[in-house]
Amino acid sequence: MIPILHYLLISSILFSIGVAIVITKRNSIVVLAGIELILNAANINFVAFSTQDGMIKGQLFALFIMVIAAAEATVALAIVVQVYKHFKTSNLDEISKLKD
Repeated sequence: MIPILHYLLISSILFSIGVAIVITKRNSIVVLAGIELILNAANINFVAFSTQDGMIKGQLFALFIMVIAAAEATVALAIVVQVYKHFKTSNLDEISKLKD
């Protein structure tokens, strides 16, 4: 059996990489990928604690998060496509007309 520390270590690495991507990158598609990494880190934590506890609640939460992440990715990509059609760029710094 794999110790919970290994799950938590991998989860914290994924979370850190996701946060670093969201903070540093300006491409909207890459930022969405960073958000997905953060959600996957949360899933790993839920499953890890669920296996330690012996209950299935953590795995159900992880499944729920996967469904929400899929819906979020679909809606976000549709918005990115429409913004790209209008502004001809996916760079978040160059899309400043939305602030007005």
